[in-house]
Amino acid sequence: MIELLSYGFMQRALLAVIAISLFAPILGIFLILRSQSLMSDTLSHVSLAGVALGLALGLSPTFSTLFVVVLAALFLEYLRTVYQHHMEIATAILMSLGLAISLMIMSKIEAGSSLSLDQYLFGSIITISTGQVWGLFLMAILILVLTFLFIRPMYLLTFDEDTAFVDGLPVRLMSLLFNVITGIAISLMIPAAGALLVSTIMVLPASIAMRLGRSFRSVILLAIVIGFIGMVGGVFASYFWETPASATITIIFVALFLVTGLCRFLRVKK
Repeated sequence: MIELLSYGFMQRALLAVIAISLFAPILGIFLILRSQSLMSDTLSHVSLAGVALGLALGLSPTFSTLFVVVLAALFLEYLRTVYQHHMEIATAILMSLGLAISLMIMSKIEAGSSLSLDQYLFGSIITISTGQVWGLFLMAILILVLTFLFIRPMYLLTFDEDTAFVDGLPVRLMSLLFNVITGIAISLMIPAAGALLVSTIMVLPASIAMRLGRSFRSVILLAIVIGFIGMVGGVFASYFWETPASATITIIFVALFLVTGLCRFLRVKK
């Protein structure tokens, strides 16, 4: 085990998943409570259009993805006001549009470049760079600080927008900024987690914590702990099992979710 930690790629992988475990579950909690779980899936699929655009223009896929995902997050907030009771329609349309655009762009690029798109589809935690690790930790610090400072306004916004509006909170601006921060976080997570699995890493720890926590703050703390255990355990398990890290992490979270559900079911039966 100690020898394993001596490898540079393993050190970066562990630091990356630790950073992700600090902020992804927090965003996941608010997404679930705001009935926007599909938003993470939508933005992760739209991110592929940003990757394809960057490869086509010879730009950094990270910056092109960041630009496209932020635009998509802003557009999603507009659609949320238009389709207040049918948000899944808007997310499905945007998700399909993102995939269609990415496939069209990649069809015009030489076949060799598609390997880079595959990396963003499924993620590659062991190839993550030091700069990307720093970006994840900066995002973790930002989200933790914002959560600490604005937990009550976000609590009001999440559970009752009308009450938040009456209290004088800038509801539209807060919702818009939340979408933008979520979009930036997803674009930073894509190289490590992959577009197809990033929503699972955000939503599952949060959903498990919501089954166990007795208060809003305890749910946040539990989600971070569960995210840490699942992601660090998944990295080590993927190394020893010789399986993709993001897929292994997802399976561990699903297993934890099922075990939690089974324990609750048995407790109710008693």
